[in-house]
Amino acid sequence: MRIAILGAECTGKTTLAQALTSRLATRTTSWALAAEYLRDWCNQHQRTPTRAEQHTIALAQIQRVEALAVRGTSVVADTAPLMTAIYSDILFQDSSLYAAAVEHQRSYDLTLVTGTDLPWVADGLQRDGAAIRATVDRKLRLVLQAHRIDHTVIYGLGEERTQNALESVAHHQKNPLPRSAHDTDWRWSCDSCSDPECEHRLFSRLLSAR
Repeated sequence: MRIAILGAECTGKTTLAQALTSRLATRTTSWALAAEYLRDWCNQHQRTPTRAEQHTIALAQIQRVEALAVRGTSVVADTAPLMTAIYSDILFQDSSLYAAAVEHQRSYDLTLVTGTDLPWVADGLQRDGAAIRATVDRKLRLVLQAHRIDHTVIYGLGEERTQNALESVAHHQKNPLPRSAHDTDWRWSCDSCSDPECEHRLFSRLLSAR
């Protein structure tokens, strides 16, 4: 099984990816974390990548996932090339990475999107600010919808966030969705609204009703 965790900056992708990998691993099932290549790249070079370097970073992220999958290991990917494509689009007006990124995204069994309910915190080179976070979040949702990539948005703080993600994984394992958007009719969960704040309020009400 492959799980991709997508989301804007400072939405807890790495924390959630690490927690899921640890909690999903059992004596009979091996899970591995495909760490974010961009973070390692920025730490090594002490800067953010240029437009020309985006393709290499996206490819390296794919290679991390594929190297683990070849071993027959289930993978939790801390981000995916689709996020690189979105940042390239927003920061450099370069949409050339979308085709390959979308194709790769379809290889995941489950796509989790981290919500923006966490407070924004500065973190060195990789974070541009709360305004950019909101822009990236909106763009990500639009791209996923446009390409009919089924996804679940994960909200909550701390352990609650991890539990919500685990519930999504458990639900998928009982009711797996086809990887191809053409295998069945696709239906957006809210036909009249894709506003993240509206979605967050709805999700909060559902949790309080448990």
